[in-house]
Amino acid sequence: MNYRMISKILGRVMGVEAALMLGPVITAAVYGESAVSFLLTMAIAAVLAVLLTLPKLKHGDIYAREGFVSVALSWLLMSLVGALPFVFSGEIPSYVDAFFEIVSGFTTTGASILVNVEELSNASLLWRSLSHWIGGMGVLVFIMAVLPLSEERSMHIMRAEVPGPQVGKLVPRIRHSSAITYLIYIALTVILIILLCLGGMPFFDSINHAMATAGTGGFSVKALSIGYYDSAYIDFVTATFMLLFGVNFSIYFLLLMKKFRPALMDSELHLYLGFAAFGTVTIALNIMDNYGGFWHALRYSYFQVSSIMTTTGFATADFNHWPAYSKAMLILLMFTGASAGSTGGGLKVSRIVILARAAAEEVGKMLNPRRTVSVRMSGHSVDATTIRCTLVFFAVYIAITFISTLIISLDGFDLETNFSAVSACISNIGPGIGLVGPMGNYEMFSDFSKLLLSFDMLVGRLEIYPMLILFLPSTWRRN
Repeated sequence: MNYRMISKILGRVMGVEAALMLGPVITAAVYGESAVSFLLTMAIAAVLAVLLTLPKLKHGDIYAREGFVSVALSWLLMSLVGALPFVFSGEIPSYVDAFFEIVSGFTTTGASILVNVEELSNASLLWRSLSHWIGGMGVLVFIMAVLPLSEERSMHIMRAEVPGPQVGKLVPRIRHSSAITYLIYIALTVILIILLCLGGMPFFDSINHAMATAGTGGFSVKALSIGYYDSAYIDFVTATFMLLFGVNFSIYFLLLMKKFRPALMDSELHLYLGFAAFGTVTIALNIMDNYGGFWHALRYSYFQVSSIMTTTGFATADFNHWPAYSKAMLILLMFTGASAGSTGGGLKVSRIVILARAAAEEVGKMLNPRRTVSVRMSGHSVDATTIRCTLVFFAVYIAITFISTLIISLDGFDLETNFSAVSACISNIGPGIGLVGPMGNYEMFSDFSKLLLSFDMLVGRLEIYPMLILFLPSTWRRN
């Protein structure tokens, strides 16, 4: 284990976090608020950055093990330090609650312990939204985009942080891939800010909601979320951009390069949009009696399907009161998630496709033992290693979900609340069903359950293995 290289990476992460806090500091100055809590946290992060980068490297090698450990520790350290402004300001006095809130931010989950979010300062509101925006694309992907790191090191880190069964490069150099991805990400965010402002949303609110939408996070500056604005235009724009940020970003790169055929023929894209369309139409039909007609119901159905499937978590309606079919469909979409290579969470559509096609092939092989199992996506054959990894990932994902549900059941809440809370956290969605529905929050859980749910959020965002590897004794051996 190359501990000194890991320390260097963690130092860079702390340097970036210190720099990010300039945003809330400037916001505090603009609105006449105290910035002491953020300045103090900036100083702590800066000191940690210096201390962690002090050790001299004997060699700069990074292998898969160092890549996974660097990513997991980076997200943990970012969260541990990122919670401090809430505690120092007294806005969230409990450190466990503050940690839960910022983990929810960085992992783009959007689950909150806050009863009334409007009571937060503007600086704290921006910090929550900024955590979504950075966490959406990936903390270390951001660092690779702006700071030099060798190709070999970058690839191991990217494999550990970027969601999906496979990691691809847009261009031959990883750093250039990261930079291109972030440029697309920034451009879409700016366009969304402009469109929200044109719809009458205040500028500060537009910035926060655009960053939360881009990261598919769901933190709002209003307790009623997007529903506060009661605007069909804002609902439609936000829902559409949630879907756009749930698309694999390599599709946008292909479109920019005018490679329209491979972009538009992507099978994962077709299924992603197909699932969204099916969910939207069938839920609209199911809830139309609640909203006085199909077209009015379609507005709320489209928004909520986009929000849940992309794991954003915004709300314009309390779907706790929707019929059983609609709630069941939303739970299915919760697990399905967005596309690989997007800012969305969940299992990912590509994994669902691989699982379904692998199962179909295995059934076919039972009927014809001489048949060769071949799973294809977008015209390309999926290798056996990817299929095996997908099957293992799914098994571990389900196991963690059920074990976590069993443990937090000790708090005494109903099964619907417990299961949907864990599912919403590990899928990085935020709102669930029952007491953790769109009009509820996670404040009532015990500190232990909040820490477990925070772990689930990190497990879901980093796709299980980086977090689990931290608990293996073999991970920490030098050789």
